[in-house]
Amino acid sequence: MTENVYKRRKLTNEEIEDIFFNSDEEIFDSEAESDSDEDLPPNLEALDNIADEETTPVLNEAEEVNSLLWKATNLFNPPGPGNFDNQLCGVQNPPESPSEVNCFKMFLTEDVMGEIVEETNRYATDLQEREIKGKLVKWVPTNIPEMYTFLVSVLLMGVIKKPSLRDYWSTDPMLLTPFFRSLFSQDRFLLLLRCLHFANNATAVSNDPLKKIRNIFTALTSSFRRIFVPYRDLCVDESLMKWKGRLAFRQFIPSKRHRFGVKFFVLCDVLTGYVEDMIIYTGSTTDIQHYPGLGISGSVVMTLLAPYLRKCHVLYVDNWYSSPTLFQHLLSLGTGACGTVRANRKGMPKFTCKMKKGEVEFEENGSQLAVKWHDKRDVHVLTTVHPTGMAATGKLDHITGQPRMKPVCVLEYNKKMGAVDKADMMTGFHECARKSTKWYKKIFFHVLDTVLLNSHIVYRQITGKEITSLQFRTNLMRGLLEEYSTLRCPAKGGRPALDTPLRLTARHFPSEVPQTTSQGSRTRRHCKKGSLLGNVAREPEDPSQSLFRGTCRLKRHQAGLTWCHYIRHYSLATSCLSDDRASGHLPLGRHPIRGTVKQAVNHSDRISETGYPGEYDSA
Repeated sequence: MTENVYKRRKLTNEEIEDIFFNSDEEIFDSEAESDSDEDLPPNLEALDNIADEETTPVLNEAEEVNSLLWKATNLFNPPGPGNFDNQLCGVQNPPESPSEVNCFKMFLTEDVMGEIVEETNRYATDLQEREIKGKLVKWVPTNIPEMYTFLVSVLLMGVIKKPSLRDYWSTDPMLLTPFFRSLFSQDRFLLLLRCLHFANNATAVSNDPLKKIRNIFTALTSSFRRIFVPYRDLCVDESLMKWKGRLAFRQFIPSKRHRFGVKFFVLCDVLTGYVEDMIIYTGSTTDIQHYPGLGISGSVVMTLLAPYLRKCHVLYVDNWYSSPTLFQHLLSLGTGACGTVRANRKGMPKFTCKMKKGEVEFEENGSQLAVKWHDKRDVHVLTTVHPTGMAATGKLDHITGQPRMKPVCVLEYNKKMGAVDKADMMTGFHECARKSTKWYKKIFFHVLDTVLLNSHIVYRQITGKEITSLQFRTNLMRGLLEEYSTLRCPAKGGRPALDTPLRLTARHFPSEVPQTTSQGSRTRRHCKKGSLLGNVAREPEDPSQSLFRGTCRLKRHQAGLTWCHYIRHYSLATSCLSDDRASGHLPLGRHPIRGTVKQAVNHSDRISETGYPGEYDSA
């Protein structure tokens, strides 16, 4: 960025003639160096105003703080960044009808969904060219309504937890959830999940580690900044998305719950918990602007805060980011800061080595206040916005009975530093991110949870309604289904999951299978009782002398019993050995499942006490 050294002004006729005739001489006089706007022509006044409003470049090297300039103090109030104007804070350009669906679509618009649909269809076509067999043969191009319905299914899985995806389509009465079946078949849902894609592999940048998710991630994080203007207090911290698979930029953070995963640098609004921006850490290729003199941690802070500098915000960070050099640089750009700091940071003052519990020591250098306070251990805090002094915590010491006191900066830090952790907690209650073999899909679902969090906050800010995140999620899913989904036609054939007919629970007998035109005498049908007994029958020409052959599919019976014995048909009125126990027809011989029949009855009045004709010996 270049700066205008000289002001523009209207030249007189004499000066114009002098320029033409004496062009080798430079014209500088007191009038030319005047800062008065009255000397500017009307058409250049606007340009001069823009030049005055331009800020100095933030890429200038930060000046290091001299550790020898600190001095002890008991009464000091830092100058701070100034007064903050919160009139323009909050939701920008809210929808006319602030429903849950409209708040959600402020972030995940139909344009973004259209891009996802396009890349998903392209990727599915590429897979079809490589795979001739399998489920992909049945692939049908998806569209925006179906993709919104797919996301509803994924969100609902975050509320209804099951160990496996296939359990959502289970017909087991103990696991049955028929609503998922009304939205998608199991094969269609798994196909959409497999083909879900966000970038064109042919045109993606090869050396970009985030090429698979770059476009969608940038679109969503840009909407975060565009839709909501934060209030005075901001917070920067790390967030970890669980991932234990192979990934070049996987991180290990032992202090986090998941320990292994993808690290995000997150900027949050303290008052509302709204996530303003996110950066994925990918090592040396992380998307940050490097600032000389601030290191990696300071460059992360400056990159996230770039849109909010010179607006009198106050930033809260932990000791990984804090340093006197960073805080001094932020203060010069109209931004305050407070946070814990490591005692060995360059530019920090020298404190007393050993302190008793409750003792505190203050050091100041004219613009910053450094505090060392001993509680259970030494705590070092650096601030440019809080004064010296102690404040009551509202609790009593259980030994002395006196109110517990803490430095003012420590109290404020404890209240406002946990915004990122709270956002992680809120998204973790009903997170839709599931275990996946593709890391970019896991990141997409993680960002989708953040979109839901921000949508909920925007909805509460606009309407003033205090609804829980679960209520918001339920209303959102219901609204998206009403707008985009059409109920699936039920599958033809089969029987209801709760149907338990007698033939599946009682004793099992072969029955007649009517002959069909296509198969003729070879008409066959498999047994419905778990493939234990398969019947093969042919319709008899002479009912009095008919033979029925049954193929036994019992996997556990002895070798050599592959065919049932001949069964003589005694009556045409009912099928032999059907579920109708009153028919009284039973064959002579031995069956591999039911044993040996000792006697055969031909009348229903000779049925045994057990309700079955004849007596059986177990095989």
